[in-house]
Amino acid sequence: MQNNKFILINVLFLCVSWQITSVFVKSISDSYINTSGGSDRKYSADEVVNIRIFSQAKIQSFTFSAEVGVYSIWANGNEIVNSSKFPLIKFSFVNDSVEVKTFETIIGKYKRIKISSIDPLKSFRLKLISPDRKPRFYDDNLYISAELGDLRCVNEISLDNYIAGVVQAESGKRSFQEFYKVQAILARTFALSHLQKHAAEGFNLCDFTHCQAYFGKTTELDIMKAVTDTRGKVVVDDNLNLIDAAFHSNSGGQTANSEDVWGSKLAYLRSVNDTFSTKMPNAKWERKMAKDDWLSYLKLKHNYPVQDSNARWQALNFKQDARRSFLEANNIKVPLKNVRTDLQLKSTFFSICNIGDSVIFKGRGFGHGVGMCQEGAMRMAKLGYKYPEVINFYYQKTQLIDLHKLSFFKDE
Repeated sequence: MQNNKFILINVLFLCVSWQITSVFVKSISDSYINTSGGSDRKYSADEVVNIRIFSQAKIQSFTFSAEVGVYSIWANGNEIVNSSKFPLIKFSFVNDSVEVKTFETIIGKYKRIKISSIDPLKSFRLKLISPDRKPRFYDDNLYISAELGDLRCVNEISLDNYIAGVVQAESGKRSFQEFYKVQAILARTFALSHLQKHAAEGFNLCDFTHCQAYFGKTTELDIMKAVTDTRGKVVVDDNLNLIDAAFHSNSGGQTANSEDVWGSKLAYLRSVNDTFSTKMPNAKWERKMAKDDWLSYLKLKHNYPVQDSNARWQALNFKQDARRSFLEANNIKVPLKNVRTDLQLKSTFFSICNIGDSVIFKGRGFGHGVGMCQEGAMRMAKLGYKYPEVINFYYQKTQLIDLHKLSFFKDE
């Protein structure tokens, strides 16, 4: 995000006087959000992260209201309005600026806004008007800027408040406490190891699934407890680097090697036989397709020799008792990950049978298959496995460590 001059003001959360807060807020127009990361970076359980929210929406207008605490709206180093005086405030994209408006009057137009509270507990409600979306609730603070024809919203939030929201978005409600602990540790590890993912745009992560799903604050006490009970815990490899904490819905009975999906071999992302996943909801699936369409796809997209009788038979009778990476014939390799993407299949773990003019994809699992199988981990939690056992099952040659201990070892 060019010309983005927000700053990640960690000190703001520790300020105890309004005067100190004012000094720091006045500097936001001349600074950038802190998006530093990397293997040598030191991390803290008190980390503050910046998450772009409603990242897939072209926001033109929304309303803001305080849920807990009193919020001040800042622009150009000055407080322009306060939630105690105006419970509902509207923000709109107007002439490349953020228009701030109450029911009574237009406050003004600005390039960027910060909405913050010095209260220890604080949360707010956002209701998108254009486009229309259901209200969402968020913890901590908010940046708003006018960017490329719409409003960009960035939630400045403490790490664990963010992790709690991710756990609910990624795991749903009414799961097992031990599974919530697993998901919290992995979400924390992923977030910290990817803090630079959107650094060029001026924030750390977005709320879309290619980062981590995040729809605002959690409503579940069990999730809050799981995040608190695992505070500061992350997963590292043998070199004390944060792992790439990949996970997926269901493995179909066997997870995948990282290189078979992403091309990069990682010692802790090895294929494991996963019987815990086989009786879960997303363990099996089927897809029917016209035989001619399947063969045409192979020929046109992959130059597969469908006229060769042996290659044709292989394509119509493809079997996977264990995970494979390719459909192969006559030195032609068709990457199954490409087939999955092109045909929008649930996984690459499928076999094919030919019935009349159709082929049936008989699939196993849901997702890329690398790392933790969420449904398998849920099953393990239900059976009484503790969160270190679940993590060690899916991520080999790793260890759990507290962030303060990790910083100590990095100093050596």
